[in-house]
Amino acid sequence: MPHKWLSITKGDLAIEREQCLDEGRDFTGVQKEYDTLLKTDLDNDPTLQPRAGAFLDATIALPVQKDYQFREPSDLAGIRAERPDGPRRINISLPDDVLFDNVLGAWLGRCAGCLLGKPVEGWRTERMWGYLKDLGRFPLADYFHSDIPEAVAKKYDVKGGAFINNVNRMVEDDDTNYTVTGFVLMKQKGAGFTPDDMADFWMQNIPLLHTCTAERVAYKNFSVGITAPASAAYRNVYREWIGAQIRADFFGYAAMGYPELAADFAFRDASISHVKNGIYGEMWVAAMLAAAPFERDVMNVIRTGLSEIPAKSRLARDIETVIGWHAEGIGYAEAISRIHTQWNEKNGHHWCHTNSNAMIVALGLLWGEGDFEKSVCRAVEACLDTDCNGATVGSVVGMMLGAKALPSKWIAPLNDTLDTGIAGYHRVSISAIAKEGFDVYRAVRERA
Repeated sequence: MPHKWLSITKGDLAIEREQCLDEGRDFTGVQKEYDTLLKTDLDNDPTLQPRAGAFLDATIALPVQKDYQFREPSDLAGIRAERPDGPRRINISLPDDVLFDNVLGAWLGRCAGCLLGKPVEGWRTERMWGYLKDLGRFPLADYFHSDIPEAVAKKYDVKGGAFINNVNRMVEDDDTNYTVTGFVLMKQKGAGFTPDDMADFWMQNIPLLHTCTAERVAYKNFSVGITAPASAAYRNVYREWIGAQIRADFFGYAAMGYPELAADFAFRDASISHVKNGIYGEMWVAAMLAAAPFERDVMNVIRTGLSEIPAKSRLARDIETVIGWHAEGIGYAEAISRIHTQWNEKNGHHWCHTNSNAMIVALGLLWGEGDFEKSVCRAVEACLDTDCNGATVGSVVGMMLGAKALPSKWIAPLNDTLDTGIAGYHRVSISAIAKEGFDVYRAVRERA
């Protein structure tokens, strides 16, 4: 029976148009067909699917305009040729007990940041800030609650869900499922895993309809024999959305001290479902995490991440923009306003894009000033993809500070427990999985 999640919709075509313009493609050659398809009953008439597919085949072949200013390859050699200088490997030694505390801090920080943002995923600024202000809790400084006055709950449509009063652990979420996915695959395959290994793991362990956007399209492509890197581009309108960026973390955990290698691992994962800036987002985060145990300055962490992606990419431009605002000394609220001016939170393509959310990650790290609570709260309060950004910022700052330095207020509610959708790891101890993951890191280190 046809499932709308598996079909091309008018919304997908609108996203493809925006994506083509982002990539500098000349859309004029397909504009007439685009306008015609939007007037059809595409969302309800399955006989129109082949025509919509042919349209997407045409858009991906559109030429890039000659005056396009960015250089954005999707192959590893091309990416490395365009990246700036960087450390590649960090020549600082730390004892294993210290490094384990760092990586445990990253796991805990990721879970806490994700849990903070999860119940308000999809909330726009007016709704989130109104909720906080009506409760006298603005700016954000604690988990979200649903046990609130009835009038406030009704006004902001607060019902059940992963509010802190409803949970006693880190509940299942794609932001942590993919961290566990990276761990399990590397435990099985080691540092030599391939993109095809990751694609096979998805099909063997993750139900199709548990995937979303770019991952779902790639999964459909795997099932008909389209392998990486073609699986990332074929009829994939979400190819630069945030999905790969949220999959980065374990690759940084497994390559602490080796940002180039972490970015390499991340590339292998990202290339099955994303292109260009969608790939760079995962490489940036993985490289930051690989550097984080050895740094106390978040700016150095961010720049290490940038050293693994093309300098003339849109992602590098956008993160450098946030860095520039911080250097100007503008306030946090003004920085949010500027991001929301560039990216419309009412536009799904903007809301889910790698770059918009990477800017918020950089915002949380820079204006968080190395303080865990301030960092995750500022990442979530900026809206857009709240659970993803809270998780990434929590992971990076948790890796920098280590588990022992994380406030109990944020960590105790997790009860050292993580639920996942990954076979064999449906409910695990966070500290136990961090220990298993640390064994993977040690194996990688011996080989590096």
